[in-house]
Amino acid sequence: MGMTGTTLILGGARSGKSHFAESLVVATGLERHYIATGRAWDDEMQARINQHKADRGPSWTTHEEPLDLVGKLTAIDGEGRVVLIDCLTLWVTNLMMEERDMAGEFLALVDFLPRAKAQLVFVSNEVGLGIVPDNRMARDFRDHAGRLHQSIAAKAAEVYFIAAGLPLKMKG
Repeated sequence: MGMTGTTLILGGARSGKSHFAESLVVATGLERHYIATGRAWDDEMQARINQHKADRGPSWTTHEEPLDLVGKLTAIDGEGRVVLIDCLTLWVTNLMMEERDMAGEFLALVDFLPRAKAQLVFVSNEVGLGIVPDNRMARDFRDHAGRLHQSIAAKAAEVYFIAAGLPLKMKG
């Protein structure tokens, strides 16, 4: 597989984006790392997290990091590695809930990309295709996610959009 640098994979919920991302990572043959940004707020989410870990199996090193994404990426960065970050929209949610400096966090991540030694694969939900949300927090979330996606897509070597399990290569 010729994947290099940074890859961004966008799609809706249950579109197949994580499965597609995992298949790209496996095809590299590199040492696999997975950064999970989700938090288990309830039993159902914990069950989802456990199922995802079981599905990936022992050939992945999993890191759970809901907030300090750049810190974790810096700590595990290295030649011969590929890191799958799943997902950016959960990271945005976590940052918002902790009232973090969104612009600062996004800038730090985007600034890290050209320095990364590992190949990076980001998964995120495209949330800007629906109706305008009826409340400020939801509109802020949509806007933050859209800005982050644009910034990463500008730096990424490859960008895919996934719908119904089918990838559409948008860049690269």
